[in-house]
Amino acid sequence: MSKEDLVLRENIAKAKEGNQAAFRYLLNLYWVEVYGFLLKRINNENEAEDIAIQAFSKAFDKITTFDDNYTFKTWLITISKNVHIDLVRKKKISVATETTKDQEEKVYLVADENPTPEDKIIREQNLAKLLRDIRQLKPKYQEVIQLRYFQELSYKEIAEQTNEPMNNVKVKLLRAKKLLAEIIKKS
Repeated sequence: MSKEDLVLRENIAKAKEGNQAAFRYLLNLYWVEVYGFLLKRINNENEAEDIAIQAFSKAFDKITTFDDNYTFKTWLITISKNVHIDLVRKKKISVATETTKDQEEKVYLVADENPTPEDKIIREQNLAKLLRDIRQLKPKYQEVIQLRYFQELSYKEIAEQTNEPMNNVKVKLLRAKKLLAEIIKKS
């Protein structure tokens, strides 16, 4: 077994225990592949990105069900394909589904992590420059950055304000921070 495989297995195990750094590792490792798969399938960048966020959210919510005898990437791609199929079906029948109170309560148990390297880079920038950099992000990412860091809302409050599941908010914020850190590093 290669070193990369060992690191992957270790991060999957940590993610199953609720470790946010492990979730971040898995998101960063597989984002391009899941997004690319969806982009080929849908041929719309915004929809592919939204579905990828939902797929990672669902995967992180169900990670304890992942069987280590299978390939993690294949599991993620399958989830993303199923999320897309579900969305197509919902569009056809126009039926809204809601999460149960029990499901929502489980999501709230996941604790916020200490500042990440992306958080530190973001805080080190002067405000005017930071605002210019934030404006380079897509509006949905600008919104979660604004709500989290300028209005200092919790994940739960952001989820309520944006009317999205909290796991979607977490994945979207992870992605926004990564993209913003890349913008900051380039400039």
